[in-house]
Amino acid sequence: MSVETDGVELVGDETVENIARAAVFAALTGAMAYVSFPNPVSPVPVTMQVLGVFLAGLYLGPVWGGASMSLYVAAGAVGAPIYAGGGAGLGSLLGPFGGYLWAYPVAAALTGLVAHGTSGLVDPRQVGVPRLVAAMVAGTVLIYAGGTVGYAVVENVGLVKAFGLAAAAFIPAEAFKIAAAIGITRSDQLNAA
Repeated sequence: MSVETDGVELVGDETVENIARAAVFAALTGAMAYVSFPNPVSPVPVTMQVLGVFLAGLYLGPVWGGASMSLYVAAGAVGAPIYAGGGAGLGSLLGPFGGYLWAYPVAAALTGLVAHGTSGLVDPRQVGVPRLVAAMVAGTVLIYAGGTVGYAVVENVGLVKAFGLAAAAFIPAEAFKIAAAIGITRSDQLNAA
């Protein structure tokens, strides 16, 4: 029995490249989860994961940025220790901080959509700073909405208290991450690769 595959292209080169990029950004976000420190005004730790979400959206766009963060969430759900502080498993997704994680894929997609629009990907260096900031603020709002609701449900507290502990306490950290993402997108060394 012979099988001919001469004229069959199973997966195009562009798709393979996008899958590889999505995996790289998922891994980068997992590495950033290990950069974690306590927030003095909240029980929720500060991590650099959101910077990974921003970069996935900015560099991969809405479709592949969202796919990258879906891969990240799925990898952690099945046991890869890539959530904050090396957390993993369904317990992390269903715990008090799981709302953030659930929001990452949609936030990366939203960040990419606001940054790139609907007409295709552009080089992030070509996107104006106000648009980059708007994209990341939109992603932040979505992440912290998910985090606030998740924290309120799991910890059985009101939304106002949950917002204070799970969102408002992080505004300075998010401003730093937005500035860092802008610096990265403007870095000639990273974008030359």
